[in-house]
Amino acid sequence: MDSGSAPQRIADLRTQVARHDELYHRRAKPEIADVDYDRLKRELADLETQFPAAALAAGADSPTARVGDDRAEGFQTYRHRQAMQSLDNTYSEAELREFHARLVRLLGREDLAYVVEPKIDGLAVSLTYEQGRLVRAVTRGNGVEGDDVTANARTIHSLPAELKKSKTAPAPDIVEIRGEVYLTLAEFRRINQGREEAGLELYANPRNLAAGTLKLLDTREVASRRLEIVLYGIGACEPAGAAGDTQSGYPARLHGWGLPILEKSWTARGIDEAWAAVQELDRRRDAFAYATDGAVVKLDSFALQREAGRTSKAPRWAMAYKFAAERAETKLRAITIQVGRTGVLTPVAELEPVVLSGTTVSRATLHNQDEIARKDIRVGDTVSLEKAGEVIPAVIAVNLERRTPECVPYVFPTSCPACGTPVVRQEGEVALRCPNYECPVQVRRRVRHFASKACVDIDGLGEAMVDALVEKGWVKSAADIYRLRRENLLSLGKDVEKSTDNLLAAIEGSKRAELWRFIHGLGIPHVGAASAKDLAVRFRGLEALASARLEDFLGEKKASLIEGIGGTIAQAIVTHFNQPRNRTLVEELLALGVAPKPPAGAAAGGASLLGKTFVLTGALPTLTREEATARIEAAGGKVSGSVSKKTSYVLAGTEAGSKLDKAQALGVPILDEAAFLQLLPPAG
Repeated sequence: MDSGSAPQRIADLRTQVARHDELYHRRAKPEIADVDYDRLKRELADLETQFPAAALAAGADSPTARVGDDRAEGFQTYRHRQAMQSLDNTYSEAELREFHARLVRLLGREDLAYVVEPKIDGLAVSLTYEQGRLVRAVTRGNGVEGDDVTANARTIHSLPAELKKSKTAPAPDIVEIRGEVYLTLAEFRRINQGREEAGLELYANPRNLAAGTLKLLDTREVASRRLEIVLYGIGACEPAGAAGDTQSGYPARLHGWGLPILEKSWTARGIDEAWAAVQELDRRRDAFAYATDGAVVKLDSFALQREAGRTSKAPRWAMAYKFAAERAETKLRAITIQVGRTGVLTPVAELEPVVLSGTTVSRATLHNQDEIARKDIRVGDTVSLEKAGEVIPAVIAVNLERRTPECVPYVFPTSCPACGTPVVRQEGEVALRCPNYECPVQVRRRVRHFASKACVDIDGLGEAMVDALVEKGWVKSAADIYRLRRENLLSLGKDVEKSTDNLLAAIEGSKRAELWRFIHGLGIPHVGAASAKDLAVRFRGLEALASARLEDFLGEKKASLIEGIGGTIAQAIVTHFNQPRNRTLVEELLALGVAPKPPAGAAAGGASLLGKTFVLTGALPTLTREEATARIEAAGGKVSGSVSKKTSYVLAGTEAGSKLDKAQALGVPILDEAAFLQLLPPAG
């Protein structure tokens, strides 16, 4: 690179980085991996340093000198009392050691103590507590001001509305507490499992989904996704010093105030100990509930942090060491198309098996037609794989140096591979769909979903049996399950009399399944098991739900009338039942003798656990976790996955873990199985 070509390269890189900043921070839909983005930004910073005149000629505004901006339309903005900066980062041990050397020179001392913390892959937020009460939650934004997401933050069960009183460390009059909003890996899998069952495109990784969720305008929809938060940083604080003197001592204060903190951090004397802690964190991070993409090394002393100061973008006293995501190369053998329950066509990469992050991978997501075209992925290519968010294998890039002439551009099908119907793209969607409601693949998936354990739970009606029934033409909808005839089923093979009778008995028994199971089984867009239970409590019958109007869900100013059901879900329900075939399905089910059981607690006219939230931990003597959950929900209560001040009870068995410890720290009542059973209404 010379001074003649530098201005154009700098301008090109600024355009690229600005575009990727927009995709990552504002849309939560990045197109490239973090390491590739960091490589672009590092090249830009190096060129700006090497050719300052060229950088100035390209313009004074550079993304290397500012924080990525996450502000979005629809939110009010709020100015941080103290700027909320990002972190300088590196993938190099040598650069981490140079960070230490700079601080030694800057501060004039060798004996520097550090804290090493997990770098959470989520969305940065700042919480303001005044007189111990949560008054505001704001995203980082542009570092100076961010989006006010207080309403959405209040849906996080582990986040207290008031700080716990502490005799040893009273809460400051005003304090900005910084942290990260994230989705647990388990919750991410749960959400994607529901989308897979519905034939919808899977979310790419937990970070993007958490960021997108916190920026939703529908608070109820936010609540349904079970966001979590972890806190570790400090902004403005009045009176000064109320947060303590050291970073290592700060988490104890946060914990004393009842706030969720990091699972693990390390203190270190000097850079050698800090590097050892970074390596240990890398070995242990798979056990954390959240995705981590690196380690943050901070000066421990708040006084030394202030002395070290900060640049316009980042503090000089902290550095993020980012773990390079594990990648593997393999050959793309084929691209197959899966047709989902709602008709979405999803491309899947069929690969030569390769080991990635300890597991053998032979298939990976390609997301959609646009992603294949953007990355120019072709059958026969050598491709790079990465586990997106350490969960789903994804094709990241193509090794063009190994491309052969036989690799031609992939042509996405224009008709459904299952039924031949021309595919369509609905407005505002990236996915292509088969619009044929009677497409055999869609029928099979809808019937499997209806009969699954997550819905009406018909034992014996598994994947193979459903496929056979659809192929014979005996089942074209869920209602046809209840029309099956014994003489037809007996013709499916030899010695099937006993299994046929068992299946027919299971079908007959399913007619009395809980109402929420039927609601879930209908496959209403956006309605999972949790929403189905809320709808069952409110409507108490399929017919009432199918006849509901939008005003039955939303009141004045579109305020939700049903807990857990926001505007998006309400509109989806009304739209679903406005289609005659969906209303007809409900009528047919009822005519065939389906009589779902409404929630027992609601029927009692005053459920004993109404409004109570339970957290389960450990193994109970006689009840499984599923049975205990069912008993709680039948009595009007709810089950949460995390303990907070809002938790009513923790139901603890043997080998209870950290949830029990947290409940004890917060003063949440703890029940054993016997005490729990005494809370329940009498059987029958």
